[in-house]
Amino acid sequence: MTSRLIRRRALGAALLAAPALLRAARAEAPIRLRCSLDTAPSHGRNKSLADYLQKLEATSGGRIKTELFQSGQLFSDLDVTKGLIQGQVEMACPGTWTLTGFIPDCDMFQLPALYGQPFEIAHKVVDGRAGAMVNGEIEKRLQSRVLGPWLDLGYQNWYSAAHKLTEYGDLKGLKIRNSGGAGVAWRTRFFGAIPNTTAWPNVPLALSQGTFDGLISTDESVASSKLWEAGVKYAFADHQFIGEYIPLVATRFWTTLPADLQKLMSDLWAANIVSYRGEMAADQEAARQALIAHGVTYTVPPAAEVTAERGTMLPDQDRVAREIKISPEIVRLVAEDVGAAA
Repeated sequence: MTSRLIRRRALGAALLAAPALLRAARAEAPIRLRCSLDTAPSHGRNKSLADYLQKLEATSGGRIKTELFQSGQLFSDLDVTKGLIQGQVEMACPGTWTLTGFIPDCDMFQLPALYGQPFEIAHKVVDGRAGAMVNGEIEKRLQSRVLGPWLDLGYQNWYSAAHKLTEYGDLKGLKIRNSGGAGVAWRTRFFGAIPNTTAWPNVPLALSQGTFDGLISTDESVASSKLWEAGVKYAFADHQFIGEYIPLVATRFWTTLPADLQKLMSDLWAANIVSYRGEMAADQEAARQALIAHGVTYTVPPAAEVTAERGTMLPDQDRVAREIKISPEIVRLVAEDVGAAA
């Protein structure tokens, strides 16, 4: 047999084997999962998601290769749903307030029944039927699967620069910055203040220049931005609502995963969410202590006073719900989940 014939047969065998080899190589290639966050690596949300992704990659035995893009490298939270739908990113964990333009029911935390409520009440809502209904709306409208229980950001409070905040009456006439949304604006006006919406990156300069008198935010956000340098001196910690992040996985990605990896992703998140929520709460407390150390004076209104203010708001709940486009079914479910605590 000539060497030329031997080479031809070898080449033919290689060509016949090539498709099978290629399929095997593809089967062994890790599945790429990109996660987009617009907050900095030091933020509690980033630390929770970084831990989850690391555990997912390890527990999957490398079948899933994770990448975390932070500080808005890929998308802002306001734009990330588009990236999920278009397949430009596989996972995100945006705040509910960034989703209200698509899913108005995500604004349910602005309902008077939830004003000043503790975490255990908020968790009854987000882990209960109201949260499940919102999850269904997200999966239908945003082509994204909710991975599991929501991640707490923390209590939202009032903060100001030149004006002391020691009681509700001190808010009257102040221009207060918020992250947007008709619900927050309504509550701001309820206390006699004037709502202002300024993009977060512009807050330090705007506050120092007197564009607004104060803001609604969390201890962690105020501390991480060192807003004492922009003039923040007072905090009125009424715990007006709890910000939540929703872990989303693009449906087009999720449906390509084998069933065992889908289960792994869901089970791993469920196994760690209690720990992540606890760590977020600890970060908020550490931020509060940092603000106090930098001269911020805190006033915490008595629980009875917060309850009384909530009672004053409740008669307007249906009107507020219509104004911010919360569905009657969500209003009903929230009221039932809150129960006597309202």
